[in-house]
Amino acid sequence: MLLPETVVNAYRTNDADLPAGPKYRQWDQSRVREWAERVGPSALVVTDRIFESVPVAEQVINPALAVLRLTRRYSAERVEAACRIALAGPIRSPRYAHLRPILETGQDKPAPPTGRASQDRPAQDAGGYVRGADYYSAGGAR
Repeated sequence: MLLPETVVNAYRTNDADLPAGPKYRQWDQSRVREWAERVGPSALVVTDRIFESVPVAEQVINPALAVLRLTRRYSAERVEAACRIALAGPIRSPRYAHLRPILETGQDKPAPPTGRASQDRPAQDAGGYVRGADYYSAGGAR
């Protein structure tokens, strides 16, 4: 289908040119929710809140898909954990920009177990160079 000459940088797909049957299906709210359900209950809550944040559902298809596409880089379990962390925070409707830093910094991973050996050893000072008592004695500094 041709567009008018006045239209620049736009495209239009003729529905007759799309594959028939289940090979091609438009993204809509129900399809996004199906994917979110496969990721987990927190991911479903995040996508539902994204859809609730606007009056027209088509406005947030891409932001909701951006959240779910995180499963291409991270596991579904990690994305689910990041959604759970984001929902526990002050943000009502977490988005990709909130979840990606959680995943990149590993905040979604459980903390490593602390063993008895680490409790027996005193904590090492991570400070800089510290001069000992000998330095400050009468003959130490020159």
